[in-house]
Amino acid sequence: MQEKPKVTVNRTRRDSAAKEFTFTQADIPASSNGLASFRASAWDSFNRHSLPVNTDEAWRRTDLRLLPAADFKLPKDGAFEDLPAVPEYLLQSLTGDQHGGQITLLPGGSQIQLDAELSKKGVVFTDFRTAEKDHADLLARLIGQIVKPDDGKFAALASALAQNGVLLYVPKNVQVEYPLHSVLWGPGSDLAHFSHLVVYVEDGASVTYVHEAASPDEVGHAMHAGVVEIYVGKDANLRFVELQSWGRHVWNFSHERARVERGGNLDWIFGAVGSRLTKNFSDLDLAGEGSVGRMSGFYFTDGTQHLDHDTQQNHLAPHTTSDLLFKGALKGRSRSVWQGMIYVAPGAQKTDGYQANRNLVLDDKARADSIPGLEILADDVRCTHGATVGKLEQEPLFYLKSRGIPQHEAERLVVEGFFDPIMQRIPFEGVRERFQQAIQDKLSA
Repeated sequence: MQEKPKVTVNRTRRDSAAKEFTFTQADIPASSNGLASFRASAWDSFNRHSLPVNTDEAWRRTDLRLLPAADFKLPKDGAFEDLPAVPEYLLQSLTGDQHGGQITLLPGGSQIQLDAELSKKGVVFTDFRTAEKDHADLLARLIGQIVKPDDGKFAALASALAQNGVLLYVPKNVQVEYPLHSVLWGPGSDLAHFSHLVVYVEDGASVTYVHEAASPDEVGHAMHAGVVEIYVGKDANLRFVELQSWGRHVWNFSHERARVERGGNLDWIFGAVGSRLTKNFSDLDLAGEGSVGRMSGFYFTDGTQHLDHDTQQNHLAPHTTSDLLFKGALKGRSRSVWQGMIYVAPGAQKTDGYQANRNLVLDDKARADSIPGLEILADDVRCTHGATVGKLEQEPLFYLKSRGIPQHEAERLVVEGFFDPIMQRIPFEGVRERFQQAIQDKLSA
C-alpha cells in the first residue's frame, strides 16, 4: 500500500490574529477636492496592513485575538437620535467659566458652536462635514501631514473612514482667549466610531483645546479608531487636554503625533479611565530649535481593563526640552502597559529629555508593565528616565488609621497623594476635579 504523503501546515501571521474587518470601499465617506484621493490612498494602506499580532514588537503585550472585528458596522446618518444622549456633565467647561467654541461629535451627526469674534479673526473650529464644504482647501492641505495612514492598520482605517472629525486652525499671532472644547460621544453596540482631529496652530498663536471621548457602558462590543494630528508653529503655544472615558465594552485604538517648531511650546495632558482595551501611540516631535513639549498622563484601571500607552519623545533639533510623567493605579485583574522612548537625533545638541512612569498596584492580580528607553545619537545632552511599580505603602496607611481614619478613607488619601505630582502639572481645576472624581469612583467600585 502506498504511504500517504505527510501534510505540512504553514502557520502564518493571520492564524493567530483576530478576524479581519468587513468594511468595504463603499464605506468611505463621499468626498470632494483633495480628500477623495487622501481617503482612497488611506484605504489602500489599510488593505496592505495586516492586523497586529503579538510578534510585532509594539504589540507584544496587547492581544487582539478576541477583537470581534467582523461584527463592527458604521453608524448611519442620524443614528444618534435613537441612542443615549450626551450627559450634560460632558458638555460643561473643564478649563474655565465658558467655551470659545464647542463641537459635539455624534454617531451619524454633529453639533457646532463657535464665538463669532473668533471667526472674524480667522479661527476655524468645525467638524469635518462642515470643513469639507466651507474649508475644503485648508483641510486637504493639512490632513495626513503629521500622522500618515501608513503608520499602522488602525491609522489607515481611521484616515479612510473617519467622517467625524475636528479641524482647528488658529492663524498667525491670534490669541484665543477662551478654551475650545469637543466631545466625541460613541454610544451603541457593535458600532465602529472613527475620528480624526487636525490641530494647526500658526506661528505666534496661542490656544487651549480640550477633547473628550466617552460612551456609556453597554452590552456587547464597540470600537473606536482615531487619529490626532497636531502642529505647533514657531513661538506658538498649545495646551491640549485629552480625556478618554469610553465604556467598558469599547476597543480603543489611536495614533497621535505632535510636531513643534522653533520656540514653540506644547503642554499635552492625557487622562484615561475607560475602555475594555486601549492601544495608544503618542509621538512628540520637537522639530525646531528651542521647542518644548510636556506630556502628563493619568490612568486608573480596574476589573479586566487593559491600557497600553506607547510614547515617543523625538528630539530632532538642538536646545529642545521634553518632560514626560505618566502615573497610573490598577485594581482587580487589570493591566497597564507603558512603553516610552526618548530619541535624540544626530546634531540635536543641548537636548534635555526626561521621562518617568510610576505605577501603584492595588490588587495582587493587577499588573503594570513599564518599559522606558533611550536612543541618543548626540554627545552633549542630558536625558534621564525612570519607572516604578509598587504597592500601597503600609507606613502612611498605619499612620492615618492610628489617627482614627477608616481603612477605605486612608487608602483613598494615599492614592490621591500618589497622583498629586500629576495634579500639580495640570493648570485647570475642572480637569483636576474630573481626575479626582475618577479616583473616588474606581476606589469605591
